[in-house]
Parts: sequence; C-alpha cells; structure tokens
Amino acid sequence: MGPEMTLSVVELGYLEYGRALCLQARLVAARRQEAVGDVLLLAQHPPVITLGRGGGSEDLRVAPAALQRAGFALYQTERGGRATYHGPGQLVAYPILKLPAPDLHGYLWRLEQVIIDLLAGFGVTGARVERHPGVWVGGDKIAAIGIAVRRGVTMHGVALNVDPTIEHFGLIVPCGLGDKGVTSMRRVLGQSVDFGAVERAFVAAFAHVFDVAVDGGKRMPPWLVARAAQGDAVTSLHGLLGGLGLSTVCEAALCPNLGECWSSGTATFMILGDRCTRRCAFCAVRAGHPLPPDPTEPMRLAEAAARMGLRHVVITSVTRDDLPDGGAAHFVAAIEAIRRRCPGVTVEMLVPDFGGALAPLATVVGARPDVLNHNVETVPRLYGRVRPRAEYRRSLGVLEWARRAGLIAKSGLILGMGETAGEVLDAMSDLRRAGCEVLTLGQYLQPTPHSLPVARYIPPAEFEWYRQVGRDLGFRTVVAGPLVRSSYQAEEIWGQSVC
Repeated sequence: MGPEMTLSVVELGYLEYGRALCLQARLVAARRQEAVGDVLLLAQHPPVITLGRGGGSEDLRVAPAALQRAGFALYQTERGGRATYHGPGQLVAYPILKLPAPDLHGYLWRLEQVIIDLLAGFGVTGARVERHPGVWVGGDKIAAIGIAVRRGVTMHGVALNVDPTIEHFGLIVPCGLGDKGVTSMRRVLGQSVDFGAVERAFVAAFAHVFDVAVDGGKRMPPWLVARAAQGDAVTSLHGLLGGLGLSTVCEAALCPNLGECWSSGTATFMILGDRCTRRCAFCAVRAGHPLPPDPTEPMRLAEAAARMGLRHVVITSVTRDDLPDGGAAHFVAAIEAIRRRCPGVTVEMLVPDFGGALAPLATVVGARPDVLNHNVETVPRLYGRVRPRAEYRRSLGVLEWARRAGLIAKSGLILGMGETAGEVLDAMSDLRRAGCEVLTLGQYLQPTPHSLPVARYIPPAEFEWYRQVGRDLGFRTVVAGPLVRSSYQAEEIWGQSVC
C-alpha cells in the first residue's frame, strides 16, 4: 500500500456477529475481484464468543448449552488465535485489505501499532508481548488480534476493550492464556471513555500506520451508471404523458432509472399535483402550495395506462397535508378509473402516512389495491433530519394496517444517509414485525445542492448482503441494489410476491 491508496470506513454499529461475518465474506470476495477497494468495518457486537484455529472447546469455562441459555452466541471461525469474547463496549475492527505481498507478520505488527498509537493519544501506554499477538497494558491484555487471509485479502481483525463487561471474559480462557489478565481503557484510566472518540482515533491511527487516505465512501463509484433517457420509446412516452397532462415520480424525483423504465414503456404516475406540502431532506419533489385536486386526473391516468398497455400500474402522490383526507378520495378514484378502463390490471399504491389519520388510510385500503406501499425511507435515528414531519412508528402503523386488511404490504429504505448497518437490520426487523412482505433497498443520491449530502456510497456486494439478510428475516421478496427505487421493476416484484 502507499499514500495513493484509499480506504472506505463503514460503521456497522451494533450488529450480530454472524451477520458481520457474512458481510466480511462478501466484501472479501468483492475485493479479490476488484469490485470494491479496501474497506474498514467498525462494529460492536452483542455478547459472543468466537473460537479461532488455535483453540476450541478446551478454552471454554462454561458448557456451550449454558452459554446459549445466558444469551451468548458461540462461533467457530477460521481466524488465527484461540477463544475471544466480543460484546458491547468493545470496538471491533475488520480490515478488508488486499495485501501487496504475503507479509502476515508485518500486517500483524501494524495492527498492533494502530492500537498502541491510539492508546497513547488517551494517555495509556500499550505494548507488545513476544509470541502473544495483541496489545497489553502491564500484564493485562487490552486488545486482541485474530486475522485470516483469503487469497491475499484480509478478514477478521482486532478487538479493543473500551468499556466492556470484563467479567464476561471469565467465561473463557482469553486467547488461551490462563495466567494473563484482561483490562479495558476505562479500567486503566479510571473513568468513562467516549466510544465515538475512540472510533475516530482508531480510524486516524489506522490511516497513519497503513499510509492510506480515508475517503469515507463518498466518492461517486463506477457502479452508479444509469441508462440514458433517450430513444424513440422515451420520446413517445414523454409525448403521451405530456399530452394527457400527467406527472410521474420518475421525473419529479429525478429517478436514475428513468431511461431504463421509459425505454421499456413503464412509468410511475404521481397524482395530486407536483407540489408537496412537506420538505423531506432527501427528496427532489418540489415543495410549496399545491393546487386543488383535478377531478379529471384519474380518468386521464387510466387512459395513459391503457395506451401504454400496462399490466401493473404503480401510483404515488405528493403528500397533501392541506387536504382534510390527505387525498385519499383521489387515490380511490384513480383505482376505480383504472379498473374500469383496464380490467384485469393490478394496481400498486404508494401512499403517504396521511398525518396519522386512520379514516383516510381506511378509505384507500377499502378500495383494495393489490399492493399497498409506504416507504419508511430511513432508520428512526435519522427521522428528525431526513423526514422531520414524519414519524417512524406511524409509518410502520400504515404497513401494519394494510397487512391486517389482507393486502400485500411493501416498503423501502434509502441507504447512504448516515445510518449504520445495524440500524438498517433493526429497521428491516421492525418492518417484518409490522407485516411488510416486500422490501426495496437502494442508494441515496443527492438530488440538489440543497439536499442532504450523501454520507456514503454502498457497494453492490453490501446490497447483496442486505438482500440475503432480508430473505433470512422472512420477506417474501427483497430487491436491493444501488439503483433500486421503490417502484423499480414493480411488475416483476408483484409476480414474485404472489407466487
């Protein structure tokens, strides 16, 4: 490596160990194929004990069944070393690096140096102990290191005890060293330590020791290349929609898939005008004072669907907090117009939250759309910044209401706005509990200079990991990728959902 190399730092947050292990494997495979650059994953795990190649059950002081009853996961891994405990208050770092040469000793030495330099910044003197990888303070171990290399790419890594429950280490023989103790930064310093500050110090020390530049994953990557909106089919569809005076979310939201979808003769209709009464930080749809609903719009929309030969019609809208029913009656009129004009066509409605009012939602649900879609968009921690006039639990309630009514409930998340992977998985679990069966996950792209900036670009391998996790959670259909949007390939998704 050298100063021209860059490193993407990914904050996984609080994430189950097995999920992190699966993500590492996907990123390692992608790194070998040059599909991603070097990556540094940072995480905290729920209580877990991992066993390395150097030691197995002989390092356990408690039977595996007893560990499970106590809530501790147990994993056998391919990393070096022996038994290690991970848990809350411990910073775990997984570098996914393509080594220029098979110098494992040098790589291990640099990982130790990162911890030593970090500790020095907090006034703690860390040191190496010959033949025992890791970092020590006096006679106690403060950081464990266990690594593996797959065809020149590293995985697993280092665990630094910031402020974990030290007593949990008593369940094992830590690293197989029965005569050695374990300590933490809190114990050494005699006071609490800001975990975020330790994470930042780790990244800075890592960049210095490994001589890399941290890009934060914010540079536009090559996989975000969309099909240009051109060709006779696009021109024809643009003329048809314009002639009927219809709006599409494809245009209003600056969807990157407009060229692909319009070239294939599909589009997502946007009713109730082109002005939204909310100003979400991620959205390109213009905010302002909308005009009253046009009673002829449902008929014109149905005519467009008929001329386009659509078999699955997707309809969304701006949010109309100015209307007593939030536009619910207009949604119903659109459903009824389509079914009159296009018998046999399925209808997917992407609805707002109606300000939490149940009567408008019940009105739309009563019209029995084939799919009711409502996007939670992001994780609850970011709602105040991303969706300031929305509520996470309210959005989950919309989906739960739809599912209880027997409709297929669908939702979507936009990634890259500052969420952690752990938060995304928590939101996915919330969606499943609410009855959501179909999920889309895509990359956030800043639509205007005044919109929320992109926090990170997620690689396709990570989206594939989310897709697999979603299937494990029980979603009927999960579509995940950088260019995926809520109504992307909606007809194909509908087909998968009813199989």
